[in-house]
This record gives sequence, C-alpha cells and structure tokens, in this order.
Amino acid sequence: MKIKFDKELPSLKVERDLKERDKKHLWHPLTQHKIHPKALPIVKAKGVWLFDEDGKEYIDGIASWYTTMYGHCNEYILQAVQTQMQQLDQIVFSGFTHEPAIKLSEELIKILPNNQEKIFFSDNGSTANEVGIKMALQYHFNTGEKRNTIIAFEDGFHGDTFGAMSVSGLSVYNGPFEDFFIDVQRIPTPNAENINSVLKQLQSIIEVNRVAAFIYEPLVQGANAMHMFEAGYLDQILKICKENGIITIADEVMTGFGKTGKTFASDYIMTKPDIISMSKALTAGFVPMAVTSCTQEIYNAFLDDSVGKAFFHAHTYSANPIGCSVALAAIELLQTKEFQDNIKRVTKSHQDFDAKIKGHPKVKTTRQKGVIYALDLNIELDRYGKKRYEIFEYFMQKGIFLRPLGSTIYILAPYVITEEQLNMVYDAVHDLLKKI
Repeated sequence: MKIKFDKELPSLKVERDLKERDKKHLWHPLTQHKIHPKALPIVKAKGVWLFDEDGKEYIDGIASWYTTMYGHCNEYILQAVQTQMQQLDQIVFSGFTHEPAIKLSEELIKILPNNQEKIFFSDNGSTANEVGIKMALQYHFNTGEKRNTIIAFEDGFHGDTFGAMSVSGLSVYNGPFEDFFIDVQRIPTPNAENINSVLKQLQSIIEVNRVAAFIYEPLVQGANAMHMFEAGYLDQILKICKENGIITIADEVMTGFGKTGKTFASDYIMTKPDIISMSKALTAGFVPMAVTSCTQEIYNAFLDDSVGKAFFHAHTYSANPIGCSVALAAIELLQTKEFQDNIKRVTKSHQDFDAKIKGHPKVKTTRQKGVIYALDLNIELDRYGKKRYEIFEYFMQKGIFLRPLGSTIYILAPYVITEEQLNMVYDAVHDLLKKI
C-alpha cells in the first residue's frame, strides 16, 4: 500500500490493504458486490480534489453527491466545527434547545421563500422528505379530514425510507418493496407538449381520490438523470393543488443552496410550497443533517390541548449543535460575493461548453440549470449496466470522478472549481465522445 500523506495524516498508516479490509465487513450502497467487489480507498480530500491510497488525484465532479459545494475540508467551515466542538457536542432536542439551532433557524428563514416560518430537524434527505409527508398527512388528520393519497411525478426520487420511497417513481430502487407502499398517484413532469393533458390528469386524480399532498423536485429531478422542466408549467400544477387544499412539498434536497443559480429552485416559481425539505449542501458534506421547513398554517394544525395532535417524530441527532454550526458557516459563505460570483462563473462555463458540445453526433440532448449540467449520449445504456461502469472507469483513469446515470453524464462540481479544473472535466467528456 502506498500513501503519500504520512506527514499530514499519520493515522493513515495501516497494516493491511484497505481494499481487502473493506471487503471483509462492509456493505456499500447501490452496489452489487458480486459484480463489483472492490471499493476505491480515498484517504484525503481538499477543495475539488480526492486522493486515493496510492496518491492519485481525482477532481470531484459531482461534489460527492452534491454535498461539498464549498470544497472539501473548507477552512472556514472547519474553524466553525472546531469552535463548536469545544462548547457543545450533542444534546437531546426534545425539551432542550441551544444557540446554534436557534441561530440556524433564524438564518434559514431569511433565505427561504417568504411563506416559510417553522424549522424541523432530522438526519438526511430521505428523512427530511419523510417528515414532510408525515406533516402533510397529519395536518389533514388534525383538521378533521381523511386524506390518504399523495401525488408525485413519474420517475422522481425522494429517498429510501418507506414514505420517501413510496413517492419515488424509479423502480430500480423500489422494486422489492412496492407492495408495501402508501397510496401514490403519479403524473408526468410537464412540458410544452403535455401540459394540458397533465393538468387534466391531475384534476381527474383529485376528483376520485382524497389527495393529501403533492411532492415534487422543483425544476430538476436529480436521480432521474438530471431531468429538467420549466417553472411556469410547475406553477400551474401548484396552483391547482392550492385551490384544492392539497399540501405542496418541495424536495430541495438536491437543488437547494445555490445549485440552480438561485438559493432555492422554488425561488423561480410564483406559487410557493407549504413544506420544503433540505439536506446535502446544507452541511457542506461535513456531517449528516436535514431540515424540513413549513408555513405557520401547517404548524398551527398541530397546536392543541390534546397531546395526540403533536408531531411525534424524532431523531436522536436532531439539531446536533455541530451540524448546526456547519450549516451556519455554509450559509454565510453562500451569501458572500465570492461564492455568488463562483456560481455565476461556473454557470457561464457550462453554457459555453454546451454551445460547443450540443451539436456533437455522439450527443443526443443537453440541459443546464445553474451549476448543474447534463448530456445524454446517443446510445442506450442500463443505469447500472456494464457499459456504464466502463464509462465511469474511463473518467477515473482520466482523474475525473463523474458518476454517469445510464447514458447520462452530468457535472455538478463544488463552487470553488477553477476554470482550469472545469476544462479538465470538459476535456475528459470530449475524449470520451471520441472513443464511443
């Protein structure tokens, strides 16, 4: 085993090869271990760079699943973590409170759509959506209505816990569990060609079902190969939901905190959601944490002399002080001129790259929103098939960590990526097109 970081990371000296040690006990997500038994050991990360056990460098072209948007091991956030760890590490959030959580709630409300008033903490994106779904269902229960159906988009993805999985439409993740799901009716994502039929379908569902909520990823469906749609069409759907007393839940787990060019994708849409779920970039990749925000009206439905109308949902690490301090530092960075300029610069670079690449004969379609860029290869590939893994390995050999979704290649790098580093990513994509 070779590690080039002994002086910086002496704890990385090990007696046995990390790959072999990993295989003995670990079970990795989204992995068929019989086909792909080895995981690549990463021993250090800084800025946009990942370093493996042999010292090879990789540009993190997807910000480690859209989390490390301010760069790995950001010094400013590290300082906030170190300070908080010496003051308060963990405290139960039922019956107690603390300054980092209070301050974070205040800062979030400042940047969220202006109808949001209350903040509920959980652990990850899936649980943030789980909380939102439960809030919506119990809202109707508490107000004396029996509503048990949820509307969701086809091919959306909202997480792997049961409620979140129920409203997700990608069967590659859900297949063995679909017989156990809550009642969900699905509609296509809207576009210029289908908007009228989508609205008719929506009205039909509302007429024959007791619809409690509509959950959606605003403008960009991440796991659905970065599928994008227009704000105006979504707004028409949301207005119908509002007219029918249907709680709207915006899943901003992937899109939140600047990725679409605005702080939240919901900022592009006139009709604001009743509930918003957040995670990933919320804590900049440092610690797991999530937030579900809601309107005052939602919150008020849980206020009652009856304990049974309270929201009995809890996570051990809800509002962990260290996580809150990380999120506060990240929000502060996001609002600086430096990071706002970075977002604009990366957006412009993607647009320039798109102008060069979209006419390529090996490229079927392209799309871009803010720092999110995606292209579809002009070939059919299984989402996790052999050819897809060959493309993944090709990029890794080039020193670029991208994670294709079938025939879709997408780029969602940290905001701190430089033009030179972006060009290395673009060049790797160009080189791939030559070899297909």
